[in-house]
Amino acid sequence: MSSLDPAHIVGTGGAIGALCRHFVSKRIDADEFPIGTLTVNVVGSFVLGLVTFLSLGNQLALLLGTGACGSFTTFSSFSFETFRLWETGERFRAATNALGNLVGAILAIALAWGVAQLLG
Repeated sequence: MSSLDPAHIVGTGGAIGALCRHFVSKRIDADEFPIGTLTVNVVGSFVLGLVTFLSLGNQLALLLGTGACGSFTTFSSFSFETFRLWETGERFRAATNALGNLVGAILAIALAWGVAQLLG
């Protein structure tokens, strides 16, 4: 069985992740709080954790981890949205967003580890 080109694998995963990101943004983003970005960052952390802890192989890691999770999650939007909240005087929401992304992502990875232990 021949190996697929890593660039094609990552690109395919990236397209899937970007489309999923767009879908989430359209469905649950709100003007008052960036819940869409928080959601994709936490879900993406969980999926990346599962891919990593389950050792699914290099090609699946490229497809799901690097490609899909890489384009689904977004540090730049998180940073911008947190800064935007802060500069408009929404200090509590900015802090909640920052803490929510950090704690949520870490808890999602811990959950993925637990699920991997049960499945592995």
